[in-house]
Amino acid sequence: MTRHLQFIRLLEGPQTLGRGPMFWAASGAVLLAVLAYPLVVDGYTVGNTVYFFTWAFMALGLCLIWGYGGTLSFGQTAFFGLSGYAYGVLTLNFGAAYGFTFIALIASLTCTAAFAAVLGYFLYFGRISGVFLGIVTLSVTLVFERFMAQTAGPEWHIGVARLNGFNGMSGMPPLTLPWFGGTLVLFPDVGLYYLVLTLLLLTYLGLRMLVNSKFGNVLVAIRENPERAEMLGYDVRKYQLVAFVVGAVLAGLSGVLYTAWGQYITPSSMSITAAALPIVWVAVGGRGDLTATLVGTLAVLAAFQALTIYGSQYALVVMGLLLVATVLVAPKGLIVTFAKFIGRMKFVGRMRHNAKESG
Repeated sequence: MTRHLQFIRLLEGPQTLGRGPMFWAASGAVLLAVLAYPLVVDGYTVGNTVYFFTWAFMALGLCLIWGYGGTLSFGQTAFFGLSGYAYGVLTLNFGAAYGFTFIALIASLTCTAAFAAVLGYFLYFGRISGVFLGIVTLSVTLVFERFMAQTAGPEWHIGVARLNGFNGMSGMPPLTLPWFGGTLVLFPDVGLYYLVLTLLLLTYLGLRMLVNSKFGNVLVAIRENPERAEMLGYDVRKYQLVAFVVGAVLAGLSGVLYTAWGQYITPSSMSITAAALPIVWVAVGGRGDLTATLVGTLAVLAAFQALTIYGSQYALVVMGLLLVATVLVAPKGLIVTFAKFIGRMKFVGRMRHNAKESG
């Protein structure tokens, strides 16, 4: 019983919006609708939805680093690209038989975690913070993007995998699973949809438990006042480094899933535009809450794709205006601001009801 109560406390702790039977009942209804979605739409639409889901991991990672840890990082797309290229190199060299792509996925994320740990160590233990940390992470991203863009010659290869410069790598196999003595290939359709959805659900619930744990409470305390947290005996650098590595691994997971989904990866996925878009997704929904980030990211991605199809020349302009409007009108995010407004209205309603009864 005690473990059950602790589990509930971690899911419904103070660092996340949404708690109680109403929230979880609504979440369950949404989950059932999402599970039934492939049954009522065509395969192309299902594959397109998988594309949206793949980016959500990167946004959730940035939410942890920025929203809860207070560190604005432009390095998410660098970790995205690193994992994507690592997955491509491994699978092009070793193939996809016997579910090797999942070994490649784990190896790619391990590589990204190691790189993020080294980079984060020099950033946080070097006491680099604020705008300077954002500049350094953006510089790392752009250097990686420029380097990969100039690897067009035949000499730029790792085994049989050619890097191909600005055109990027292609032809890598999709994700595969060992299946009854054979191999199940997860093309961007129903199979991959349910796999990515399961990973997204587990990631969301796991992050809720993480930010509502002691680690998350300390991380938020560091965000609010790092000097006071350090005076209380916490090594703020270690907490920030762990959050940075976890966020990087989630961005790397987005990179692997995106590469497996489209079977290609290009340096443009690490451009300055690509590096700025996750900032927009997280800021619009609400960087201080995981649920707001998840919902806001999916909504903004859907709107961005629609704008790209019907008015490509205005898509990035609209995204920029949306970010500016959010910062000016609802700096905590549109969804978080709306949720708090509803909460205040309910509180005022209860106060008025109690005043009438007592009067």
